[in-house]
Amino acid sequence: MNVRACGLALLAGCCGLGLVSCGRGNAGRTQPKVEPPPRPVRVARVELRPMVRAIPVTGTLAAQEQSVLSAKVSGRLQRLEVDLGSVVRQGDLLAQVEPRDYELRLQQAAAALAQARTALGLPLEGDDDQVEVEQASTVKQAAAVLDEAAKNLQRVRNLSRAGIASPSELDAVEAAHTLARARHDTAVEEARTRLATLAQRRAEFEIARKQLADASVRAPFDGAVQARLASVGEFVGSGVPILRLVKTDPLRLRLEVPERESIHLRLGQSVRVLVEGDTNAYAGRLARLSPALSELSRIMLVEADVPREGSLRPGLFARAQIVIRERDEALGVPAAALTTFAGLEKVVLLRDGRALEKVITTGRHEGNWVEVLAGLKAGETVVLDPAGLRTGQRVIILDAPSNQTSRETSQTTARN
Repeated sequence: MNVRACGLALLAGCCGLGLVSCGRGNAGRTQPKVEPPPRPVRVARVELRPMVRAIPVTGTLAAQEQSVLSAKVSGRLQRLEVDLGSVVRQGDLLAQVEPRDYELRLQQAAAALAQARTALGLPLEGDDDQVEVEQASTVKQAAAVLDEAAKNLQRVRNLSRAGIASPSELDAVEAAHTLARARHDTAVEEARTRLATLAQRRAEFEIARKQLADASVRAPFDGAVQARLASVGEFVGSGVPILRLVKTDPLRLRLEVPERESIHLRLGQSVRVLVEGDTNAYAGRLARLSPALSELSRIMLVEADVPREGSLRPGLFARAQIVIRERDEALGVPAAALTTFAGLEKVVLLRDGRALEKVITTGRHEGNWVEVLAGLKAGETVVLDPAGLRTGQRVIILDAPSNQTSRETSQTTARN
């Protein structure tokens, strides 16, 4: 029985050795590598296409016009017709200084003007202050006396030559003629003085009327009230701020353009505007160009007019593109073909039915297309939505961009 047990144990050991030996032999063999099946993809062609050439800049939106309004005359503020945010039209009454004092001054000036007109023989009221000096009543009277004295002098001179009139009579009429001429000259001077007085009274009347009008503060342009700086009942002096008015349509977009790009700018070029927190793009036009660049920063200041739409407000920071050419031919690929990894922009090309990753340099973005500055040539085929593709992986094209791509698809399918 012990002999049998020893034999069984020996046999089991030999079998164990054989099993171990067989296991090592299987482990030493190389398993064949299984290639994954081809991945279906959509492709597109790299092509030349017209794109917009624009200069990217940043700037600030500002009001088209901004004015601090005040009364030109002093007085107590009687009423305010507007408040913060009120929309006004040009000529609207915004504030009123108590006008009674200025109404009385106007009445006083009107009375003085009427008196000056009467002194020259004009109607009490009227705007025509033109008077011929010789037509003034005092001048007419003096002229009549002078004419009579001249005739008497001529008559006495004739009688004196005939020996009828005495020398004393001739001396008397000559003195009367000289006096009449002096009175005529005095009347003319007085008439001219009255004309000057009339002009003075007219100016005083116009000043009084202007002061009465200046007691009313009116809107100089269409806009909205940005701030109310005074209250009803306050005594405001001449020039003291009462309201701040802004015109916000169109808005004024101030932009700073680098020196290297400034040579491309022209009045009337379109501007595309984006603001933070708003996905809408707004359109404007380049309206003003600075005549010179800043010597320190080499920056050119330009302004565009942008219609006030949506969320646009004065004071917003804006990113803009100044379009210098609407159709500029450039090499482009669909944006769906582009991937970014570790800051590098890549596309996946199609080479003999396999994927080939390639780093490229991009430029402008327009709609669903991206400009390619370096790394690709026109006519090359790129894979759309290439996420997960790696260089060397087999692909099957689902839709071909052209007949050439269809031939590539047939050849790829035949090889596979």
